[in-house]
Amino acid sequence: MNEKILSVENISKSFGGVQALDNVSMEIRAGEIHCLSGENGSGKSTIIKIISGYYKPDSGKICIDGKEYSEMSPSESINHGIQVIYQDFSLFPNLSVMENLSINAEVARGSKIINYKRMRETAQQAVKKINLKVDMKAKVADLSVADKQMIAIARALVHEAKVIIMDEATASLTRNEVNSLFRVIHQLKEEGVAIVFVSHKLDEVFEISDSITIFRNGRNVISCKASEMDEERFSFYMTGREIQAKQEKPLVGDPARIMMETRNLTVEGAFEDVSMQLYKGEILGIAGQLGSGRTELAMALFGMATIKDGEILVEGKTVNISSVTKAKQLGIGYVPEDRLTEGLFLEQSLIQNVAVTHLGKLSSKFGFYNKRVAAEETQHWIDTLSISPDNRNNLAQKLSGGNQQKVVLAKWLACNPAILILNGPTVGVDIGAKQDIYDLLNKYASEGMSVIIASDDILEIKKICNRVIIMKGGRINAVLCGEEITEKALVEASV
Repeated sequence: MNEKILSVENISKSFGGVQALDNVSMEIRAGEIHCLSGENGSGKSTIIKIISGYYKPDSGKICIDGKEYSEMSPSESINHGIQVIYQDFSLFPNLSVMENLSINAEVARGSKIINYKRMRETAQQAVKKINLKVDMKAKVADLSVADKQMIAIARALVHEAKVIIMDEATASLTRNEVNSLFRVIHQLKEEGVAIVFVSHKLDEVFEISDSITIFRNGRNVISCKASEMDEERFSFYMTGREIQAKQEKPLVGDPARIMMETRNLTVEGAFEDVSMQLYKGEILGIAGQLGSGRTELAMALFGMATIKDGEILVEGKTVNISSVTKAKQLGIGYVPEDRLTEGLFLEQSLIQNVAVTHLGKLSSKFGFYNKRVAAEETQHWIDTLSISPDNRNNLAQKLSGGNQQKVVLAKWLACNPAILILNGPTVGVDIGAKQDIYDLLNKYASEGMSVIIASDDILEIKKICNRVIIMKGGRINAVLCGEEITEKALVEASV
C-alpha cells in the first residue's frame, strides 16, 4: 500500500463557541487521489486551513512523514511539501504567467535583485512538468479559468509539492476543461504526488477518487476506498438523510398549452434561428457547453439581450421582451447563474432580498412599504423552502451557497411567475440543497408552472428535465424527449 505522508489525528477547533471540527482524523497516502466531501459548513475549509498552517487547532496533532506537530505555520507547511489551490487560485492577476510561477521561489531565496533569466527558467520547468503550453508574457488576468487552474498547479510544483489540496477545483470549468484537469491529476498521481480533491459533485468524485472522506457537522463520518462507496451511501453520509439516487421525472407538460415560443430567434454574436416551445407544467432543459448560446438564450427570454431577428410569443401572443421589467409584467422570473453578483444583495437582510422583486405588492395604495407584511411573507418562504438559519433578519452573505440559492428562488416564487427560467440553478450547491431545489421545481411544475433550466450539468439535465434542447455553436443541435435523454446522447449532441 502507498506510504502515508500526511495525517491529522483527533483535531478539534472552535470559533466563538461554535464547534467547527470535533475530534477529526484523516490520512493521505502518496500517489493517492483522496476526495474530501461534505456540505457547506461541514468543516472541510477548516481542516484545510489547519493543514496549511493558517489556523491553529485547539487539540490534536498533524503528522507529516512520520513527524508529529501540534501546530505549524504556513511556511512550515509549504516546506513540508503541502500546497493548497483555493477556488480563487490566489494568483496575481496583474502579473505575467512567468512572474506568478516564479515569484514565490525568488522571495524564498531572499533575492534583492530581480533575475529574469532565473525566473524564466523556473517558470519553464514548472509548466514542463504538466505539459502546459502558455505564453509566459501573458497577464494572468487575461487567461481563461482553466488556464489559471493549470498555472496554480504548476506553481505548486515549483515547491516540489508532495500533497496538493484542490478546493472545488472544477466549480467554474466546462466538461472538456475538467477532462484536461483530470489528466494532469492522474499524471501527478503516477509521479507519487498525493491529491486531496475537495468536491461534492457525485460524478466527479466517483470518476477521479481512490479514497473518500466525508465530513458532516464538523465530524468525519466515514473514510473508505472509493470502490466501497455508492451514490446513495455518499448522499446519506453527506446529508444524514436518505436521498434517492434516481428520481421519478414529473409528468410531461401539456403540448396543447404552449406558454412560450420562439420563432427563428437571433441574438447577434450569441445564437441564431432558434425555434422552440415551452409547454405548461413542464421542466424544459437548455443544455450545451460554454459558448454554445444556452446562457444567452435564457437571458434573451428575460429581456437581457438585444434580439436582432425572430419573435417571442407568450401564450400565443407576440411580445416585445426588451427589458427585465417587461419580462416580469409577462409573468416571467429569472434565477441568474451567479447568485453572488447578480442574484443577491449580500449585505442586506433576507427580508430585503425577498421583497425586492415585488415592492408594489408589499406597499399600500399610497405607496408606503409595509415592513410587517414583508417580514411575514419572508418567513413564509423561509419555512416553505427550509432556508437555514431561519432568521429573516440575517444578512444574505451569512448563508451557505445552497441557502443563498433558495433565497434567490424565494424572491422570484413570491412573484408567482407563470414561467421561471433558471440559469445554472445548482452551481456551487451541495447535495442536500440541490435535492431540495429539484423537489421544489418538480412541485411547482406539477402545479402548472413552466420551468426552463439552462445548464451544462448533464446529470442535472438528465435527472429533472422532460425535454431537452441542446445548443451547439449558437444553434439548436438536437431535441431529446423522455427516454432519449441519456448521458451519452447529451454528451454526443453537445460536443
